[in-house]
Amino acid sequence: MDNTFYIIGTVAGPHPYPMMVRDFQSVIGNECLVQMPEMLAAAGCKTEQPDVVLACVGGGSNAMGIFYPYIEHEKTRLIGVEAAGEGLDSGKHSASIQRGSPGVLHGNRTYVLQDDNGQVTETHSVSAGLDYPGVGPEHAFLADIGRAEYVGITDAEALEAFHYLCRTEGIIPALESSHAVAYGMKLAKTMRTDQSILINLSGRGDKDIGTVADLSHGEFFCRPSCTGQSVKGNIPVALVQSTFTAIKVVA
Repeated sequence: MDNTFYIIGTVAGPHPYPMMVRDFQSVIGNECLVQMPEMLAAAGCKTEQPDVVLACVGGGSNAMGIFYPYIEHEKTRLIGVEAAGEGLDSGKHSASIQRGSPGVLHGNRTYVLQDDNGQVTETHSVSAGLDYPGVGPEHAFLADIGRAEYVGITDAEALEAFHYLCRTEGIIPALESSHAVAYGMKLAKTMRTDQSILINLSGRGDKDIGTVADLSHGEFFCRPSCTGQSVKGNIPVALVQSTFTAIKVVA
């Protein structure tokens, strides 16, 4: 076991893996630094870079990728959005920074959701990508030094944001990203019209359509030829006549 590591696709694990993933992911943050001045000027904003950068945080790879190039831009707030699940005080969430404690998980010391004996506790989130009992150690560091803020968004709030972005922009966000969108919608109401928020969409929501349909009590079929077949629990459904109609139900 001396040369065996548990490596997952996020900014966690023993060195140098968190650094490697961060550096690979930071291409999006570096690209934002280049593109944002022109975009913000066109929008009538006073600053060259956004006032706030938002991203969802499970392990934290997408967030670290966009946060890292902005760390030295002190006027830009960095806000990571954790999965509050059914509520931060419900015991059914994945908010490692806000409700966790220092511990060792998967080869790195960070904030971990654990019991008094140091055993990892069950986590919950509507989004599989945020359903993780730890967080990348660099996020723990940014939280400790106060450079980044971490907040929570519930399953219900994320689902509402998913629908809203679909309907208003025609973009189907991943449920993970929907947490960041939800907090962005809240935060925007407290800001001036000449201020800006940059939200990182960590992925597409194609993979989540079935989950969203279930949670929204809608019918969903993978293709028109499946219409009328029994789905999930042998419940016969024949209300949706095409895949496109099914997508309209959830969007």
